Amino acid sequence: MSQAETFTPASTNAGQLCIWTDTESHSEADFNAWYDREHMQERVAIPGFRFARRFLANDGGARRYLALYVTASLDVFHSDAYRQAFTVQTDWSMRNFARMSNTQRRVSEQRFEAGAGEGGHAAIFVVPPQAMQSVASAHWREAAHAAALTPGVHAVRVFVTDAALSSPLATPGATASAARQDALVIVEGSSNDAAREAASKLATLADIEPNADTIRSFDMLWRLSA
Repeated sequence: MSQAETFTPASTNAGQLCIWTDTESHSEADFNAWYDREHMQERVAIPGFRFARRFLANDGGARRYLALYVTASLDVFHSDAYRQAFTVQTDWSMRNFARMSNTQRRVSEQRFEAGAGEGGHAAIFVVPPQAMQSVASAHWREAAHAAALTPGVHAVRVFVTDAALSSPLATPGATASAARQDALVIVEGSSNDAAREAASKLATLADIEPNADTIRSFDMLWRLSA
């Protein structure tokens, strides 16, 4: 598939690439310049990519940087154009990949959405495999719809990880967590406190203890559309 071709998804569910990571403090300026001036532009130029966003943690926790790339469907990650971009990286990319730590890479499919739009703040939590049934239940989804109507909250989305597509970053010696068949819940809003509170309630309903390790919150740095 060439860059000039349009991408026609086989599925109507959006796909998402999530990169959640840290970088070395002494090279942080270069890391941000690389993301902002090269990497996001490269990715949104791939057929099927819709937009990309970057976030910075506001809760003082480790793994401070979050990048979310939304695609037309999960099929985009099987395309020749994406495989080419993933396997042939620039020198600038390779230098920054080598500096990244505690990295989690998830390729996933959106399975649920309540509300609409995006927010300047996002609260997230990971749903482990043993809790996946909980977030698929009617009771949990009713609570998510109610949460999306809370003042300061705009949307709740669930992205289910495709473990086979979520291999580590393409760099020798990269530190990456092994991919699991888990899910990522993203609560977005105009209020950081409201998004965190909604995420905490939804985590509790999924039998996930809400604490500083399980509920993380971020401020959006910027957004780039295809």
